[in-house]
Amino acid sequence: MMSLMEVRLQAQEDEITLLKSSLADALRKLHAFEEEMGKDQTWSSLVEETIQPTTVRTLQQQQSKGSEDSQGSCPQTPTSSSPAPPKELASSPHGGPLSSIREEENMLCVDLQKWNQALAGCLNSLVLCILPFILLTGQSIKMFIRGRPITMYIPSNILNYEELRMDLPSQKLDLDWVYGYRGRDCRANLYLLPSGEAVYFIACVVVLYHIRNQTQRHYQKHTDCVRCLAIHPDKVRVASGQTAGVDKDGKPLQPFVHIWDSKTLVTLQQIGLGTFERGVGALAFSSSDNGTFLCVIDDSNEHMISVWDWNKNIKHTEVKSTNEAVLGVDFSPTDTNNIISCGKSHVYFWTLSAGTLTKKQGIFGKYKKPKFVLCFVFSLTGDVLTGDSEGNILTWGKSAIMKQTRAHEGSVFTMCILQGGAILSGGGKDRKIIRWSADLAPERECEIPEKFGAVRTIADVDGEELLVGTTRNAILRGTFSDGFVAIVQGHVDEMWGLATHPTQNIFITCGNDRQVCVWNAGDHKLDWCATLEVREESGLCADFSPNGAVVSVGLSTGRWVVLDLQTKEVVSDLTDGNEQLSVMRYSPDGSFLAVGSHDNFIYIYNVTEGGRRYTRFGKCTGHSSFITHLDWSKDGKYIMSNSGDYEILYCKAARLNREWASYTCVLGFHVMGVWLEGSDGTDINALCRSHSERMVAVADDFCKVHLFQYPCPKPKAPSYKYEGHGSHVTNVRFTHNDSHLLSMGGKDTCILQWRVKGAGTGDHSKEHLASSSSVCSSSSSPENGR
Repeated sequence: MMSLMEVRLQAQEDEITLLKSSLADALRKLHAFEEEMGKDQTWSSLVEETIQPTTVRTLQQQQSKGSEDSQGSCPQTPTSSSPAPPKELASSPHGGPLSSIREEENMLCVDLQKWNQALAGCLNSLVLCILPFILLTGQSIKMFIRGRPITMYIPSNILNYEELRMDLPSQKLDLDWVYGYRGRDCRANLYLLPSGEAVYFIACVVVLYHIRNQTQRHYQKHTDCVRCLAIHPDKVRVASGQTAGVDKDGKPLQPFVHIWDSKTLVTLQQIGLGTFERGVGALAFSSSDNGTFLCVIDDSNEHMISVWDWNKNIKHTEVKSTNEAVLGVDFSPTDTNNIISCGKSHVYFWTLSAGTLTKKQGIFGKYKKPKFVLCFVFSLTGDVLTGDSEGNILTWGKSAIMKQTRAHEGSVFTMCILQGGAILSGGGKDRKIIRWSADLAPERECEIPEKFGAVRTIADVDGEELLVGTTRNAILRGTFSDGFVAIVQGHVDEMWGLATHPTQNIFITCGNDRQVCVWNAGDHKLDWCATLEVREESGLCADFSPNGAVVSVGLSTGRWVVLDLQTKEVVSDLTDGNEQLSVMRYSPDGSFLAVGSHDNFIYIYNVTEGGRRYTRFGKCTGHSSFITHLDWSKDGKYIMSNSGDYEILYCKAARLNREWASYTCVLGFHVMGVWLEGSDGTDINALCRSHSERMVAVADDFCKVHLFQYPCPKPKAPSYKYEGHGSHVTNVRFTHNDSHLLSMGGKDTCILQWRVKGAGTGDHSKEHLASSSSVCSSSSSPENGR
């Protein structure tokens, strides 16, 4: 019953939204005629006034009732095959446009009577503005999102819509570089191979980073986030396990483990499909038998532990482990029949005999039982050493504690055995790396910088040099004597803001971790990073000025800042409203900045002094929901914008044939084909047209990046689809010369850099379409008058 009531309530809310939009349209047009349309104000006369948008309502006035007549009771902006001057409209057979619109408004008011009480409060807050009238030329077509019809008007230079061909783009993408490392919530996920490559993972990609050559290779066969790694005793083969994930319909997918060759990146075996639940949490190869067996613990409630002859894809045994979290597993280096696992409040000693696993729980006896046993290693003498949340290293004999050693303030997150028997431990709260002798006497220690977080895992390079993975998603390289520097860095929380420099291979990212990061796409490095001062603030959008000297960043509080790229200083700090900002966009010549907010307004600023001084010029009103995307026309006089209720508005009397400097709006005629049939309005988070205007990249809610030809105005357009992200893709941007595409995951904190193949040459023989719709996702950089 409750579910049915919720469905009915949602339907009523949707209809209220539709009717609000309809009434707003009717009143806009009424006021437009009463203002006589003769006032052709220029932008220079609108300082500190409301900038008046031209409306092309995409949210239809009523829900469909089965016929076009029932949908057409609210006035629409007139369309004709050719433009006609406004004065000729006075000869309308319905008694003139003014009376016609008033009649339509009266009809709408009748329909609204049954919603009178429900709408009373909503309409009081509805923002209505005076709008100049525009004429729409050509035909219109409709697309549907969540069952709602959205009208797309075909530009007049499109003579035959039906004959437009939708082909695959001539360009393709190859994964070029992966920024980031998953250290915040995963363990034992950093190893050094004999090839000189560090192997680690983030999102759905296992990265092989050659430290000396500073090159990357990528294993890309996983379909969801990788959670764990294990290295075969031959130091060539690798096992990687993933989470289950869900498909685009929300149905759970099956997790599995891949065993693959690190030299060739060829998959050797896939095991566990249909066996594991939720995901794979821990992996280990056996050692004493040359890696014949693989132990797997899944993420089900019982944390099932299983042993496989992986080469034959045969499961030898499987048994319930524990209902508590399991953090690690490994075989004894001297006996395949002995397995250790640890986790929340436990350490288990497993014995494999006659195809059956039996466990014996470690007894803490007189020692305080820790909340978590976080890691363990085998000493050269065969003892098991565990590190726990109390900061202790415990030495175990046969499932009993023989010795307790105080090691760290806070947790012992990781331990590593060196070739000569010395032991390394990494701390949480104290961020220390300590070298111990074989009998656990401390020898050396160092502390990693606070900005990198705690020590998550340690990999030995040569007995002196170390690789250190941290909880703030960085990989450090260094020694006890020389200290540590970062060779891999990334964000640590969800990201949304992305912008590319107009002339250089530089891009900026920002997100919920309060970090604003400037990256060099050519050197594949983080150039610099700034931390937002206010703890409650996060960066949600950004844009470079066309001169490339400054970058503006929109925050979650309505505040926005402008940073100088050379000095890294804040040169301007302003606030618009008290709701989050979703779009920052400079005009092509850099003289204006448009700021899109969740308070339904677009704030316009005059920009002077090379992007260092900002003066409020006015604001665009008219949207009845939060701003999601916006773009400027190439001449810098017009703005088109999208909102959360699937509206397309044009600020000032923009003709539909207007060419746009950037194209980031997810709704519009020229990108209508990127939407799949039956799509939810939130399925596409962002898109970006290339500077060459030949392709458009799309970021969707299903971890995918798509590449379409541009323009893409017809449904069911073909595309190339690329995987790698492990969560919703929040943003995409082309670099200034279209040589690369950058895509940004949300929760996976991963930035993928894609090489565009075949991007520089080729005739664009298709009919040129003047961009007629709009929207901007987190940000984009206009370049050279785009």
